[in-house]
Amino acid sequence: MITIRKLATMGAPSRLRKIALLFRQCSVAGCDDAYLASLVALAQQTAGEVFAGEHDLEYLTRLVDEVSPERRTLALLDAHYLLSAALGETVADWDREDDEGTLDRRQRIILERYLVLDRIRSPYNVGSIFRSADSFGIKEIFLIEGSADPQHNRALRTSAGTIATVDYQIIGEDELFAALAELNLPLFALESGGGDITHFAFPESGVAILGSEELGVTSRLLRRCDASLGRVSIMMGGTKGSLNVSSAAAIMLQRWYSP
Repeated sequence: MITIRKLATMGAPSRLRKIALLFRQCSVAGCDDAYLASLVALAQQTAGEVFAGEHDLEYLTRLVDEVSPERRTLALLDAHYLLSAALGETVADWDREDDEGTLDRRQRIILERYLVLDRIRSPYNVGSIFRSADSFGIKEIFLIEGSADPQHNRALRTSAGTIATVDYQIIGEDELFAALAELNLPLFALESGGGDITHFAFPESGVAILGSEELGVTSRLLRRCDASLGRVSIMMGGTKGSLNVSSAAAIMLQRWYSP
């Protein structure tokens, strides 16, 4: 772990973020009493600088006072989440992070599977699809020009960091067809009028096409899919004729990922 002396050289906000991460690290791997006591003292001092008395820091004191290993672990996690929240950061319970607190892409299972976003316009949808792609083994996402930019602040928000864990490229339609020819993998479209997803024979390796919110998959790509594996559809029993594209993508990707 980083030394207290080195921590003290960091700027106050960065130091406090690092301390929050160290509390979580201590909850998992443990740390000796002397180090923890020094870390808590530095946290209290730094929090005073950053928050100027605006936040109740009583939970930091419990870290030193608590002697039960189980309750100390809980107190460490409390400190991690409460301090992160006070700093305005969103924390996910089960994220796989590196020592710097960013998502560790080395932890991903990556399969020979690709997504094509055929002019998906909403940044929210693009970000959400990235999050599902991260979870279900997608190697790379091709965004046809006209799709929302993954670096849009709304896409970044809904992706919850996964824009940085899934490879992608923004690509023209002609360039995409050249890339698909080079990959030489089976294609299918998530589109209405296709086979029931519960019976669809997903390929071990392949390319899935997701169409825009307004028009679906364009005819040129549909023809390529129909000449390969065809179309897959999600059977529904409600009043709406379709699902939001990011919701549909999540369902399809989980089905594809499951054995």
